[in-house]
Amino acid sequence: MKRKIVKYTLLSVALVAIVAGGIFATRNDFGLGRNMEIMVNLMHAISTKYVEKVDADEMMKNGAKGITSKLDPYTDFISEEEMPDFEAMTTGRYGGIGALIRKKGDYVIIAEPYKGSPADECGLKIGDKIVAINGEDMGGKEVGDISKRLRGEPNTTVKVTIERLMTGEREEIKIRRRRIVIPSITYAGYVAEGVGYIRHADFTDKCYDDMRAAILHLQSEGELKSLILDYRNNGGGVLQSAVNVLSLFVPKGTMVVETRGRGDKSHKLYTEYEPLLPDTPLAVLINGNSASAAEIVAGAIQDLDRGVLIGQRSFGKGLVQGTAPLGYNAYAKITVGKYYIPSGRCIQAVNYSKDGRAEVVADSLIKEFSTKRGRKVYDGGGIMPDKKIAPKYISSFAVTLYLMGIIEDFGDDYIKRNGSKPIDVKNFSITDEDYADFVKMVEGRDIPYKSESRTALEKLRKSLAKERNTSLEEALNAIDKGLRDDKLSNLKTFRKEIVEQINQNIVLRYAYAAGVIANSLRDDEEVQEARKILADRAEYERITTKQNTQRK
Repeated sequence: MKRKIVKYTLLSVALVAIVAGGIFATRNDFGLGRNMEIMVNLMHAISTKYVEKVDADEMMKNGAKGITSKLDPYTDFISEEEMPDFEAMTTGRYGGIGALIRKKGDYVIIAEPYKGSPADECGLKIGDKIVAINGEDMGGKEVGDISKRLRGEPNTTVKVTIERLMTGEREEIKIRRRRIVIPSITYAGYVAEGVGYIRHADFTDKCYDDMRAAILHLQSEGELKSLILDYRNNGGGVLQSAVNVLSLFVPKGTMVVETRGRGDKSHKLYTEYEPLLPDTPLAVLINGNSASAAEIVAGAIQDLDRGVLIGQRSFGKGLVQGTAPLGYNAYAKITVGKYYIPSGRCIQAVNYSKDGRAEVVADSLIKEFSTKRGRKVYDGGGIMPDKKIAPKYISSFAVTLYLMGIIEDFGDDYIKRNGSKPIDVKNFSITDEDYADFVKMVEGRDIPYKSESRTALEKLRKSLAKERNTSLEEALNAIDKGLRDDKLSNLKTFRKEIVEQINQNIVLRYAYAAGVIANSLRDDEEVQEARKILADRAEYERITTKQNTQRK
């Protein structure tokens, strides 16, 4: 603690010296310099005079959060301790054993070992319980505590005591950490003759290489006549990576995005590589969680009439962030500008006022733009797809079963009974007998679930009671009897989506995340619509040459 207090004291001296030297004044930043000095003096006063001992690092974090809280949600302070997570997010790399973990009961379990990772090579399986690390009992520890202990410098070792799901036996495993690389391309394969499919999860600094490798892999397996790019739930990442990915599909030297910062400072970005698929028909899948760099790729493909967008309106993040070093391995992530895709539109959906208020762009302020071939597109609210598909919702009952761990518990039992039997990953589904076993499991559990209809009915009863209105009691009782939201009724009503969740949980244990994606594609409505449009060349040409997008 003493070292940390000295660190910030030295910072105080440095700032006072800068102000005294007149640097801020010569830059017409006297107000900034004055307030920086006041802030440092405040921290020093609290550190030395407050009745309780105050941690200097926590005080710095709290102060930084206060400063950024009135800006947008993407401007943030990144402390030295938080830098490893930030680097993992932007690069897709970290030092560790390569497994997702989660809390179950008093202990943390393996939720998913990455294929080929140290955890995978050591035989760790979904459901294995982490009992101890380096001899220390992990009972009662949270996921964050376990994660910090498992991560570390590559080539260092960690001793993990595991209680095996399959046998219940305990085993101490010595795992050598490695540089874990999380792939940005989570699946690549064919969904029909000549129709390739690539799931792109995020935009790390190496995703261009991953995307290029995925395309070459598809070409090595067959004739790639058309391609589906899946950007659903892709939250974005590195701006330059989006530009690089676009270079695979458009001519070299194409302007694909422009950033405009403070004082209208503008910077245009052009593709730098020769395209690998300059003419191959494209279908791009997006949804409400496609954001940032994913929207740049999808938006540029639409603006350049290079492909058809399918799904739902994207998130609408048209802001660009940069990092500024603050010393002592701390950084500020700051919104430095907005980006504009080839048509000239910015798709930012929310304006952030100076006091931190978020205001959705008003309909009256939405502007019309034109694509390369003259189709009408609009700004102010994400990317509107060329072909809208209603979003798929999961019932709150199915979500409750998942969150309670009942889906996973059934998966555990299934693996114990059938673990040695191979499965057809793409076509796997549990049988009617399996689902009957699941129903029996649920019957013995207390499910704290109320349907939206019953919740609404209870609210109406309370409102009528407050108003002393009893005239509708008979009608309400009739509605109550008509509601079928007990466990058995819900297990019948929502069987299809419950089975999908069970299938995914089981397939994950056999074939990792890629297997789950492969299994889900057969019933994926957006994928099937993409196949249909790509197979109809006349419809594809009509959409990319004549069809305007909806305004909202």
